[in-house]
Amino acid sequence: MHGEVGAFDKVANSSDLVEIHIFIKRHGKDYPASVSRLINELNGIATAHGLTPDQTESGDAIYISYRRAGVITHTVHIHFAGSTDVSRDSESAPATSDNRAPRLAIILDDLGNDNAAAQAVFAMPYPLTISILPNHAHSLEIAQQAQQRGDQVMLHLPMQSRAREHPEAQELHGGMSRADISRLVSQFLNEVPGVIGVNNHQGSASTADKKLMAELMLVLKEHKLFYVDSRTSAATVAYDTAQRFGVRAAFRNVPFLDNVEDVSAVRKQIEIAIAGAARKKDAIAIGHAHPSTLEALKEMLPQAKTQGVKLVFASELVR
Repeated sequence: MHGEVGAFDKVANSSDLVEIHIFIKRHGKDYPASVSRLINELNGIATAHGLTPDQTESGDAIYISYRRAGVITHTVHIHFAGSTDVSRDSESAPATSDNRAPRLAIILDDLGNDNAAAQAVFAMPYPLTISILPNHAHSLEIAQQAQQRGDQVMLHLPMQSRAREHPEAQELHGGMSRADISRLVSQFLNEVPGVIGVNNHQGSASTADKKLMAELMLVLKEHKLFYVDSRTSAATVAYDTAQRFGVRAAFRNVPFLDNVEDVSAVRKQIEIAIAGAARKKDAIAIGHAHPSTLEALKEMLPQAKTQGVKLVFASELVR
C-alpha cells in the first residue's frame, strides 16, 4: 500500500486529502477484506471525532469525504491496483453495451439569491439542471426565466441537518405530518413555479428519517415530481424510500463538484464526474453557481463529448 497526503494550501477552508493506493486487484463489486477493514477503521476514527462519512465510487477508486457541521474536513481517495488516473482512463472509456453513450447530468444547487449567477448558468450552452431554493429574493424570477427558456427547474427542498448549520426559515423536519409536509411543499411550489423534480438542501437528519421520507414521497407522488437524493449523509434512506413508493428517483453517485471553491479543484472534480459517467453508464453530479464552478464547467465540459459522455438534464436519469 502507498499513501500520499495533500491539501489545497492556498485555498481557505480546504480539506486535508489522503491518497491511498492499494496493491490488490479488485474483482467484481466486492471490496477485498483488507480494504473493508481500512474503510471501517477510517470511519470509526472519524465517527469518534464527530465526523460524518460520505462514500462514492468511480471505477477502481473509492472517494470518502468526512464532514463536520456539513463542511468537509478530510477527503480520502482509495485506488486499487491496475487503476489509472481517472481523467486519462476515461478518454478510452467505451460506449455502454447497449450502444448508447453514457450520460452525465449536472445539477446546480442553491439558486434563488443571485440573479446574475442564474444568468451565467443560462448563458452556458449545456443542459444544466438548476435547483432553486424557495423564499429567496430571486426564486420566482429565476424559475420563470428558466421556464421561458425551456430549461428544467428543480425545487431545492430545505431539510433539517444534524448540525443545524445555516437552517432555512422553513424546512422539512422530523415529526411533521403528511398534511404539514403537503402544505409546505405546495407553498414552495408556488414560490418556484415550473418544478418537475426535487432534491434535498442539506438534510442529513431528514433524509435519514424513514417515517419522514415515506410521508414526503407520498406527497411528491401526488404532485408527479421525481426525487434526486443529494446524498449529504451516508445514512440517507431517501432514494430507497422513493423507489419503494413508486416515485421516480436517482441519486448523486459521483463526488460533489465544488466543496472547495477553487477552479483547479473543481476541474479535478469534473474530470472525476465525467469518468464516473463513462464507467457507471449514467452519473449525476451536484455543484453550485459559484464563479469558480462556472469557470471550470466552461473549460471542462467540452471534454465530455470528446470522451463519449452525453450531457443531459437530470430528468433523463431518474427511473
